[in-house]
Amino acid sequence: MADSNINHATSLEYWNSVAPDVNGMLGGFPQISRIDLRGSSSFLAKIRRLVPAIPSTGALPLGVDCGAGIGRVTEGFLSNVCEVVDVVEPVENFARVVREGPLKKAGKVGDVFVVGLESWVPGKEYDLVWNQWCLGHLTDAQLVAYLVRCREALSEGGVIVIKENMSTASDGQDVYDEVDSSVTRTDDKFRMLFKEAGLNLIKSEEQAGFPPSLKLFPVRFYALRPAT
Repeated sequence: MADSNINHATSLEYWNSVAPDVNGMLGGFPQISRIDLRGSSSFLAKIRRLVPAIPSTGALPLGVDCGAGIGRVTEGFLSNVCEVVDVVEPVENFARVVREGPLKKAGKVGDVFVVGLESWVPGKEYDLVWNQWCLGHLTDAQLVAYLVRCREALSEGGVIVIKENMSTASDGQDVYDEVDSSVTRTDDKFRMLFKEAGLNLIKSEEQAGFPPSLKLFPVRFYALRPAT
């Protein structure tokens, strides 16, 4: 199993070596940020029309940006759709950028939790739990346990959104990356883990618009609600 190679200390060592800026967050591809944020905004708008319990207009009361890095997604997207956004980020260098940033001073960023997702226990009800390019650092078992905690922390109309790279391995398996000690999962694996966590998949689609010349992994959205 690819995820058996995951080592959180190695992951933290890697991310602590990365510059706390957009270029660092996006692995040297800062030019995709605008496309990425626009795609996320479009996907959430579709979800809000699909789920009757979610208000279709207006800001959601409380969101959380999980594995937030320096808050790129919070600044460019989540702060526009949520009244307040909490942040979960294990790398202190990144969390400091959020704590000292203008959104924190303006009250748009709420609590900043400096902890790994494998250890984070939500203490609030969230209307939107956003996970992007971070879940590869959790083993399969940790991911299921984490999703259960997130599920239990949702408000009545709350939704979990996952946006992650997809494995393109010819053997159809997850791929381990020894550089940052993470796993790139297959679509099938994600769907299996969602079921294990008691979550229903309400919508999934691929992020469009990244330049083919960059040869990036395909990126897929998943919107999840508690199974009834």
